[in-house]
Amino acid sequence: MALLYAMLAAVATVANIGAQDLCIRLYSGPFSIPVSVFLGTAVGLSVKYFLDKRYIFHFQARDVAHDGRTFGLYTLMGLLTTVVFWGFEFCFDAIFQSHGMRYLGGVIGLTIGYTAKYHLDKRFVFKAHSS
Repeated sequence: MALLYAMLAAVATVANIGAQDLCIRLYSGPFSIPVSVFLGTAVGLSVKYFLDKRYIFHFQARDVAHDGRTFGLYTLMGLLTTVVFWGFEFCFDAIFQSHGMRYLGGVIGLTIGYTAKYHLDKRFVFKAHSS
């Protein structure tokens, strides 16, 4: 299970960092880094939710409203872990002032965040469906 979770987290990480990189390539104006990080976070969150609910927790929503509430709770659990992710990414950006190092900080932050998020999701979001 740990290996599968790590692989799916890697997919979501690539989606996140890829969306950031695409955003930076398309928009280099004021606030381009915060905009790219926010967009990457939204993409990564959506990808991770789909993968987690299907392959990790085997979650079946009763209806669209139930899925929406579950996604809302999933997002809420992600707020703390997002602070960790953003903290690493923005610190690496401030310290090293390079795209590559900023992305490395993002990957480190995502790795720490996804590890914590698994435990939060298992306990609070998908508790009835956890193995």
